[in-house]
Amino acid sequence: MKYVIVIPDGAADQPLSELGDRTPFEAADTPNLDRLAGLGRQGTAVTTPKGMPCGSDVCTMSLLGYDPAKYHRGRAPLEAAALGIEMSPTDWIFRVNLVTVIEGKMQDHSAGHISSTESRRLLGDFAEQADLPGVALYPGVSYRNIMIDRGGQRDWSELVTTAPHDIPGEAIRKHLPVGGQHAKLLNQIIAESEVALAGHEINHTRAEIGELPATHFWPWGQGQRPSMPSFAEKYGMKGAMITAVDLLAGISSFIGWDRLDVPGQTSYHDNDYAAAGRYGIDALEDYDVVCIHIEAPDEAGHAADPATKVAAVGAIDQHVVGPVHAALEERYGAAGPAGECGWRMLVLPDHYTLVNTRKHDPTPVPFLMAGANVKSVLQRTFSEAHANDSDLHIDRGHELMEYFLRSGL
Repeated sequence: MKYVIVIPDGAADQPLSELGDRTPFEAADTPNLDRLAGLGRQGTAVTTPKGMPCGSDVCTMSLLGYDPAKYHRGRAPLEAAALGIEMSPTDWIFRVNLVTVIEGKMQDHSAGHISSTESRRLLGDFAEQADLPGVALYPGVSYRNIMIDRGGQRDWSELVTTAPHDIPGEAIRKHLPVGGQHAKLLNQIIAESEVALAGHEINHTRAEIGELPATHFWPWGQGQRPSMPSFAEKYGMKGAMITAVDLLAGISSFIGWDRLDVPGQTSYHDNDYAAAGRYGIDALEDYDVVCIHIEAPDEAGHAADPATKVAAVGAIDQHVVGPVHAALEERYGAAGPAGECGWRMLVLPDHYTLVNTRKHDPTPVPFLMAGANVKSVLQRTFSEAHANDSDLHIDRGHELMEYFLRSGL
């Protein structure tokens, strides 16, 4: 049996006036998703457990079959693992964004999607002049960086930080790190970075070409190295992940999945969707479970850009869902009433990312499952509304994986 999971990150949304009171799923051209919906079942899953933050770390862990309440120990350690950074059990790891703050308000959580080359230079220059005893800074991808406080000398367990993408347009003074005796160190980093970055030549160049400046380093997402059983131990299957996002790659690392390097993969709408589909199809030869994660809808939601979000959903349908479904039917049989095919496919966003607020939202996500022994109940197109109207609702999102892999087989 072969299994494919497609995650259009943050694609779920509320009806938008700009789209004629439709959601991006409803507005996009999605003939392949709709065909799958006719073959399979729709439903919803709670991927954000009560009391936990609605982020891709929590939500993806949940949809991959791991209870975040049990295994989640912070977002940053997952991203550090993807970068190959060694972590001891006593280390505290932080995600550090390059952000744009204008007139004291969070303008952009990604400093205008700053390039990795620019980000690496800014981080390196800041590290040389900042006074950060016991703290190491590591460059990541684009605006995403990592900071590690090694040695276990500081206890960060009472610290409260805020994800910058959760506060677009809000005053940062209301969301500075608080709690515990060491929060002042993070506030020092934020304050010193403002001074260090203000006159940097990279920001002068960005201003000249009309791009947003990188005004601050913003630490958040702190945690320690988690201990998780491998997917093979838990489910007896070998898996692979296609993603441009270190967070997803980090989760894959901890559960023993391989990350497949796909040329042309980015977090935005310039992503090579067709390459993701092709590599996903090729991976079926070597893996039981192949997961294809596309970040573009989420970034479009954070940018309050409904047109790009619709385009991203349509591209995922055309270049990923359609070709993968066709390959599954050609190689392992067509799905039908007898359920004789040798595959299953699951499509679901990890969370809602609302265009109107530019934030994540913990509303239960819609999902679509088709393939072996999955019987169609109603012939409806795939959408949030139709998923909500179904009779299949998974209240604990981490149980969806078991249902996907085992139910009816």
